[in-house]
Formats: sequence, structure tokens, C-alpha cells
Amino acid sequence: MKEKDDKTYSISELSREFDITTRSIRFYEDQGLLTPQRNGQTRIYSKRDRVRLKLILRGKRLGFSLAETGQLFELYDADKSSVTQLSTMLKLIELKKGELHQQLDDIKVVLMELVTVEKRCRETLNEAQQLKSATSASSST
Repeated sequence: MKEKDDKTYSISELSREFDITTRSIRFYEDQGLLTPQRNGQTRIYSKRDRVRLKLILRGKRLGFSLAETGQLFELYDADKSSVTQLSTMLKLIELKKGELHQQLDDIKVVLMELVTVEKRCRETLNEAQQLKSATSASSST
């Protein structure tokens, strides 16, 4: 019987567990982020691959690119103490937060512009409807 640390996963098991396509998993493998063993054409994913897949998906939700996630994996592989990886992660987090704050500011500006344009459109529409009503009333008399 295999020990818990030796548990392996098929691509379909990971696909179901994380609710992603097998094509996505193969793409992450093509990018070098996952390294399953092979038994003929069958991919056999380790606990390490499963953890990495979970981290890839979390990184995506947080806005990290696959290249940034890959960089963090490489740093962890090179320095198991995680010091370099965590320092790099903190820098990436600061950059990501800065980008998000900028996007938020941009969104606020666009929303204000939309409110202004909407107000002008409503005013112009109201004026046009009043003019049309006035024109209809005068032509029917």
C-alpha cells in the first residue's frame, strides 16, 4: 500500500478536483510548471504537481502571470528555505498592488466620465422629447 506522500493523480482527477480542463493542465506542463511522470502515454502527477497546480491557480486569481509563478517555483527549487522566494513574492505583491490601485483609479475616472456622458444624453433626450411633443401639439392644432 502506498503512503500518503506517494499518492499520485491522473490528469482527469486533477481536472475534476480543480474544475479546469485537461488541456489547461497540459498547457501548464508545456510551460514547465508541472512535471508529471509518464507511463507510456499516461501522465502520472505527484503530490508536488498537485500543490503546484493549486499554486498556479491561486496565482492566476491574484493576477500573477505564469512567468511570475514559474519564477517563484524556480526560486523555491533553488532555495528550499524559501527566503529568496518570499522576498521575491513580496516584491511581486507590491507591484501587483500598485497595478491594481492604478486600475482602480482609472476605473473611477472612467465611471465619472460615464456619469457625465449619461447625464448629457438624458438631458438631450429630454429636450428632444419635449421639442417633439411641442411640435406634435402645434401641428395638430
